[in-house]
Amino acid sequence: MTSGPSAAKPATPGDGGGLSQLEGTLERVTFHNPENGYTVARLSPRGKGYVVTVVGTMYEPAVGASLLLRGRWTSHAQYGKQLEFVDYREQLPATVEGLRRYLGSGLIKGVGPVTAEHIVDHFGLETLEIIDRQPQRLREVPGVGDVRADTIARAWEEQRQIKEVMIFLQAHGVSTSLAVRIYKTYGDESVAVVKGDPYRLAREVFGIGFLTADKIAQQMGLEPDSPKRLEAGLLYALEQKANEGHSYAPRPELIAAAAGLLQVPEERLTPAVDRLAAADAVIVERLDKIGVDAQHDTAVRADSAELFEDDPARQAIYLPPFFYAEVGVANRLRRMLQLPDSRLGAFRSLDWQTTLDWMDRRLPQPLAARQREAVRLALTEKVSVLTGGPGTGKTTTVRAIIDTAAARGAKVLLAAPTGRAAKRLAETTGMEAKTLHRLLEFAPAEGRLFKRDAENPLVADLLVVDEVSMVDILMANHLTKALDPATHLLLVGDVDQLPSVGAGNVLRDLIDSGVVPTVQLDEIFRQAADSHIVTNAHRINQGQSPIIDPQSRDFFLFGVEEAEQAADWVVDVVARRIPRRWPQYVPARDVQVLSPMHRGPAGVAALNERLQATLNPPAADRPEVRFGGRVYRLGDKVMQIRNNYDKDAFNGDVGRIVAIDAVEQTLEIDLDGTPVTYEFGELDELVLAYACSTHKSQGSEYPVVVMTLLPAHSMMLQRNLLYTGVTRARELCVLVGSRRAIARAVKNDRIAERHSGLRRRLQP
Repeated sequence: MTSGPSAAKPATPGDGGGLSQLEGTLERVTFHNPENGYTVARLSPRGKGYVVTVVGTMYEPAVGASLLLRGRWTSHAQYGKQLEFVDYREQLPATVEGLRRYLGSGLIKGVGPVTAEHIVDHFGLETLEIIDRQPQRLREVPGVGDVRADTIARAWEEQRQIKEVMIFLQAHGVSTSLAVRIYKTYGDESVAVVKGDPYRLAREVFGIGFLTADKIAQQMGLEPDSPKRLEAGLLYALEQKANEGHSYAPRPELIAAAAGLLQVPEERLTPAVDRLAAADAVIVERLDKIGVDAQHDTAVRADSAELFEDDPARQAIYLPPFFYAEVGVANRLRRMLQLPDSRLGAFRSLDWQTTLDWMDRRLPQPLAARQREAVRLALTEKVSVLTGGPGTGKTTTVRAIIDTAAARGAKVLLAAPTGRAAKRLAETTGMEAKTLHRLLEFAPAEGRLFKRDAENPLVADLLVVDEVSMVDILMANHLTKALDPATHLLLVGDVDQLPSVGAGNVLRDLIDSGVVPTVQLDEIFRQAADSHIVTNAHRINQGQSPIIDPQSRDFFLFGVEEAEQAADWVVDVVARRIPRRWPQYVPARDVQVLSPMHRGPAGVAALNERLQATLNPPAADRPEVRFGGRVYRLGDKVMQIRNNYDKDAFNGDVGRIVAIDAVEQTLEIDLDGTPVTYEFGELDELVLAYACSTHKSQGSEYPVVVMTLLPAHSMMLQRNLLYTGVTRARELCVLVGSRRAIARAVKNDRIAERHSGLRRRLQP
């Protein structure tokens, strides 16, 4: 078997500048980065009684492997003489002991030291040849049944094929871990796919972006102004706009972004946009016609040809999914509002004064006027919005709506975008609440994203969706598709929080359209007013600095200016001060650290490393695995960072590592009571979650929030970001940062504009 960029060859005089050759057994792996294959290891030269250090790029180094390396001897100031190898060949171990160590090193999924010993004891020096050519004979080994024998055979075959593909991919600058992911996506077709269209990697392989695919393409000889490259760059730039929250990009803005990315003149990209439009890879619409021609999902497409004669500055460029989602949501909501059919039609003829008086007698305190209006609207209008900040009575109003509907025998469904938000909705209402994915019955294995759609709608008289500020345009499209036009839809959320991570500005667009009946609660109830968290959240939202009262029971500030000092304070507050003063809080469970940015000493990444080291340090009884520069340790708090429909795990879900199996090369997390298993190669879907970005905290509520806000966060110092962070705290909020930074965030009420056409499409 061969590994590394190329197979090793015997060194000859003048070959490669006099490369040395070294043959021996891998004794220990000191360091290995699976992202790029960089490895530092200790090797025992054949026939010698000592070990030497070798440094270079290697795919999954296995202790016990017999290697032939080529490289140059160097002298390191700290580590002494070492071989920096440029390529290597993996040879079969020549001794029984070497075979035991090789097989038991974790190289093959399903084989640990004990199983390796049994296999080698049974087959001796013929072990690897039998696994390679007669894997069915593994069943002869005591303790190795049919299932494990099949697992070992498949893993061995995959290892061999991956290494063959690796030679080609690494020669074109593909890192080790990405090469494995490419192989798992395309199998034996990997090389053909990469040669045929390297830009497919960016579209189809998680973890490979356009820049990596473009580097591969150019190394394979693709010209910088190749039509394929220009079109791929435009699509990538448009996808980046969607990642920033935009449903579309104005044509000049898109071309400028792609030109900067590709380093080509803008005029080269104009015909590329037209080619993409002609091929239906993008959809072009006139900005001044949005919402006018969109009476049906395909109406705008029929008129698109005339756009090429228009002023390009008036053109909006959409990726098709976002265009159809926007048009679909607008059309369905308008249809629901206009059609008289209603599954709650009886409520339109109720004596509402009597009904609301009855409701008041069932509640701890009577409903305020706007709360009463919200109850009436939800049950008489097919679509309505309920919005308001903390302490304004949204939860009480929702309960009143549900109770009133249930008293008349109505079927009510509850949902929220995330598992944590759904759980909180269930706790506050006493009813079952599901995530939107579970409500719509996602079923990618059946060739469709959701079972619930226009042909198989949800059966409900009233659907209540909470935390709608998190809902992007694509999810809103799936949701409205699954609604019977006669069903009532109540959308609940805080419009002043950060908008959705995904594209669109759904909640704000619905409210600003003036078409959807909306009630905004703004009265803070007396019991909520006793909380400094609630009081300060509303002060921030109104452009006033939060009150920092030393006598406060639930809102504190540790004033610091520098990021390094802030990070020290965060660790001290989380690990020592909070549990000492409030012993009911377990830091790793009850405290969530928020930071506006990922990088820097007080960014999410650095804080996670420090909090992990403090709250869950290395220990003999805590197994761990390193992947991509991160350490995942038993007990760690982790977050899923992409939707994985096969695992029923979604972007933003948080869990705890409950098992690590080095033999099976798997890690298991407890995700809200559900065990989810990851292979080691899938760990780039997980990040540590002791700290997370404020954006990622949307829809969640934590007993304690510790939030950093510093001058270094200048780009992110916005009112809605600070407001969102503070409102995530249920019982205790601690700010660690600068009064200047807080004041700047409070004053900055400029919300970054999102290119969205939903508001205009909703309006007649």
